[in-house]
Order: sequence, then structure tokens, then C-alpha cells
Amino acid sequence: MIGKKHYNDIQIPQQLAEVMEQAQQRAAQAHQQRKRRIRYASVIAACIALLFVSANIPSVARAMYPIPVLGSIVKVLQWGEGGAITDGAHVQTEVTDEELRIQFSNEGKELSRVPAYTVEQKEAPHRLIFTIQGARYLDFGTIQQDLQQLPLVKEVYPVMILDDSAIRFVVELQNGVEHTITEYQQPASLQLTLRASDKQVQPHEVFALRTAAMPMSEEMAMLEEMYPQEDVSFIKISPDAFVAVIGNYTTAAEAEQKLEQLTVEATDEPTFYVDHWMSDAKPAAVK
Repeated sequence: MIGKKHYNDIQIPQQLAEVMEQAQQRAAQAHQQRKRRIRYASVIAACIALLFVSANIPSVARAMYPIPVLGSIVKVLQWGEGGAITDGAHVQTEVTDEELRIQFSNEGKELSRVPAYTVEQKEAPHRLIFTIQGARYLDFGTIQQDLQQLPLVKEVYPVMILDDSAIRFVVELQNGVEHTITEYQQPASLQLTLRASDKQVQPHEVFALRTAAMPMSEEMAMLEEMYPQEDVSFIKISPDAFVAVIGNYTTAAEAEQKLEQLTVEATDEPTFYVDHWMSDAKPAAVK
């Protein structure tokens, strides 16, 4: 049996000590590498998650930047309706290179919900039609001036509506412009965001029913009352003249068929006739 003294006298080879030291160094390096890989993996995962969110809701991401979010998002849309029934809303606007924000208040206090509104999207020309209810103190001149500062906006004009507590206006956009409308609450605001599309939009011929040119008057609004089942919209074709338009068809035959239907249903002689123009243009002043 080996004694304790004999065991303590055993000489450890110098190479073994070096090997053990090298092994310890490699273990420490491997530990550091594992920590770095875990840290990098966490960063990459966070980036992927952010890219995934941005790819799936780009409208929301863009709508929230660069104007600070002063409320919570209710909805993001291209067309549709929202808001709540109210009355006597005051309006303040804020504009950047790509965005217009409309903020609502009443008697100096911020509203928690946006007044009831609708947004329609139309073609030929590309335009958005805003109708905001309960906004008796809306200064359209300020909204028009701010909207026309946006480089992707071609023209902004009001449209007659038979409701003294509502306002309707049209925003004509450049061809190929994408947009989102974001509704906020607490406090209430609407934000219109515009951006140029990467997709090429090829102009094409459209057919529709239209009227002769008319000035902005109650006659325009009464036309909507005469054809309540039809989607009547108005296009400004000169500084002091508008036309009413129904439909957007790919062939003249479709438009003629619609005109025949209106003729049968109308109690008076229809004021519409078939016309055609390009999708990126307006109808002519006269046929």
C-alpha cells in the first residue's frame, strides 16, 4: 500500500500543468462565446420581431411617426367610418411633410372621441371624400391651407351638404399615392398620412354617368336627395364649376345600362349622361 509520504512525493509533469491551464483558458473562452451568442441571438430575435410587426402593420407604424402619439389608436383605415355622435366641435390642425392631424375640442376642452365621420375613396381622379358630423366650428380654410402644403395633394375643395352641423370636403391626390387615416381617442384626433407608392399605376379609361357643369349650390346637395340609392359624388372641374358623377365602369355598355336604369326609375328627365375620361384625370367641362 502506498503511504502518504510516498503519495506526496509524486512529481506532476510540467506538461500536465500546462495542459490543465490551457484547458481552463479554453473553457473560459467557450463560456464567453456562449454568452455573446445568447446576447446576439436576443438582439436578432428582437429585430426580427420588430420587422415582423412593421411588415404586417406598416400603416400603423407610419401613422405614429413623426408626430407624437397624444392618444390611443382606435382604428386605422383607408376608407370607412368611425367616431361618435357629438356637436359643436372645434378643430385645430397640425401638418408635416406627409401628415395632417386634425384635433378636436369643445369649449376649450379636448374631446375624448372624434366626431362621427366617413371617408370615401374614389378614382378618376384619385380622391378622398371626408364628411365630418357635429363640427359647426370647423374652419375649412385652415384645413384646406394645411392639406395643400402636403406635396402629394393636388387640390382640396369643399362640397355642398344639406346639414349645417356637418362639413364635406374632397382631397385630390397625385396618381399612385397611398394613404391611411388613423383615429385616436383620449384626446380625439384624425391623422391623414400620405406616401408615394412603389408600384407603377397605369392610367386607364373609365366610363361613368355625369351631369353638365354646375356652380356650388344647394342644387348639388339636392341631387343626392333625388338619387338616394346611388353613390353620387362631385368633382371640381374649374374654379367655379362642379359635375356630379355616378359609377365607374370599364365599358360604355355598362354605363349605358346604368343610365337606362336611372331613366326608368326617375320621375323627371335624368340630368346624367354617359361620358369617359382617363383614371388620372377629370371629366371635361363639356361633353
